[in-house]
Amino acid sequence: MNPVHLELRHLRSIQAIHTQGGLARAADVLNITQSALSHQVKAIETLAGVELFIRSVKPMRLTPAGQRLLRLADEVLPMVRDAEADLRKAGAGDIGRLHIAMECHACFDWLLPVLDRFRRSFPEVEIDIRAGLAFSALPALAGGEIDVVISMDPEDLAGITFQPLFRYAPTLVVASSHELASRPFVRPEDLADQCLITYPMDRQKLDAFSQFLTPAGVQPREVRQVELTELSLMLVSAGRGVAVMPDWVLRRHAASPDLALVPLGEGGMERGVYAALRRPELHRPYIAQFLELARTEAVRAPRQPPQSPFL
Repeated sequence: MNPVHLELRHLRSIQAIHTQGGLARAADVLNITQSALSHQVKAIETLAGVELFIRSVKPMRLTPAGQRLLRLADEVLPMVRDAEADLRKAGAGDIGRLHIAMECHACFDWLLPVLDRFRRSFPEVEIDIRAGLAFSALPALAGGEIDVVISMDPEDLAGITFQPLFRYAPTLVVASSHELASRPFVRPEDLADQCLITYPMDRQKLDAFSQFLTPAGVQPREVRQVELTELSLMLVSAGRGVAVMPDWVLRRHAASPDLALVPLGEGGMERGVYAALRRPELHRPYIAQFLELARTEAVRAPRQPPQSPFL
């Protein structure tokens, strides 16, 4: 027996003939001639060695073999239509994937509102945050495993672009009763006898070390790693240590009577946050929207009036 090579047009034809009740109407729906449709059906029947329609009745009825193909058409064709629609949306930049790796632990406080606003505009873009890739993020980006890296350290890498998002000031936060609270700024040596509360990241990724203490050859008396920003600030407020955080994280706590914010170094310090992307994907509509939201979220006013986070 010759193999039967079914094509999507064959399934569409079987479905149309069944739905329309005859060749003439089905041909109109399929936008082909009745003769061409008849030849197509006969060709399938010849290859399969079985009739698909009972032609002696009006309207035409399917044989058991024809009914089997109709069930296949009813199952497959909707999936094909959905896939075609997805491809059109992908071509228009309405669907895709946005897997993000973080080299900035504090950036979770900023990123989640960005993604909440983003998904309202692009609900069919698959979103994921891959914090576990923090120290191999750029190779993963170059290899296509992830799509965006949030980083403070732009590099010159082939095929990768670092898009600036916003500037921020790493700032020391201490209890309002702390001896450093009244200082106009602090020097690295001022932290040598302090317990420094940090996020659980490698020191080279922490501003307090990479930009302030390590270049000066200073080590704090103790380092305590804490996962949550609010818990870190509670410990600082209780006098259990000091912390260095971005000013946009601390902004909503600036009016707290329990905390004091002190610049790092005379004149303070400024750094940038970047989104690393593969160059060919820079102009995808959903990527452009993500960048726009990311650039505006950090400078938005706090959602609630400033108050102590511990009340």
